[in-house]
Amino acid sequence: MICVLSQTVSDITGEIVEVGSAVRELKVGYKVVSKLAFWKAGGLAEYVAASESVTVIRPAGVSVADAAGLPMAGLTALQALKAIGTKFDGTGSASNILITAASGGIGTYAVQLTKLGNHNVAATCGARNLELVGNIGADEVLDYKTPEGAALKNNSGKKYDYIINTTNGGKWSAFKPTLSSHGRVVDVAPNFGNYVASFLTLFSKKRVSTVMLSLGMEDLRFLLELVKEGKLKTVVDSRHPFDKAADAWEKSLSGHATGKVIIEM
Repeated sequence: MICVLSQTVSDITGEIVEVGSAVRELKVGYKVVSKLAFWKAGGLAEYVAASESVTVIRPAGVSVADAAGLPMAGLTALQALKAIGTKFDGTGSASNILITAASGGIGTYAVQLTKLGNHNVAATCGARNLELVGNIGADEVLDYKTPEGAALKNNSGKKYDYIINTTNGGKWSAFKPTLSSHGRVVDVAPNFGNYVASFLTLFSKKRVSTVMLSLGMEDLRFLLELVKEGKLKTVVDSRHPFDKAADAWEKSLSGHATGKVIIEM
């Protein structure tokens, strides 16, 4: 089994070894992906019990690493894009979008999904990941430690229609000047200040809205299909054996992982 580190270790992929009497669709031997309940989690184990309602079959041709990263980070990125009305069938209109912390777990998925939605994508990350973020689809990548990057200024000078914020260090005061007249921040990692701003800007032309993950298994199947078709991939920072789980935790909690940190069992 493989688990992907998040604060609750809720993303897992593996093979079913036993099913309960109430299980109808899944069978022993099926290779699956699951998003364990947030309040239970516990994916850092050789065996875990998962509900059928939060478990889907991993399609043939989708690697365990690509599948394992999807449940929390992939679904969160997808929800942010759906919140701004993104279409993935070619019918949507293009917007100018900025993605913060684009080399992180949510950010790497968000960049790829934003391009699949035919948007123009600017992204922020550290200097060591500029090339990686460009390679997964960003039209322009800003080093957040430079003056231009800190000010979120792109080369074209265009304002952003949307900012997808994936870092809890992002501030409304920094975002607001870079937004178009009806621009919106979609915050998936809100800090206290942005929570307050989401209420204060509720009826403003420029505003902040926070997103909490609520997407289900059909959305996870959609992401898995994108992976199968080669349109989406999981960026893997590092892989760790089970007996090195402490090292994996240290890497994940450092805040500087590129993509996902994986533990293999």
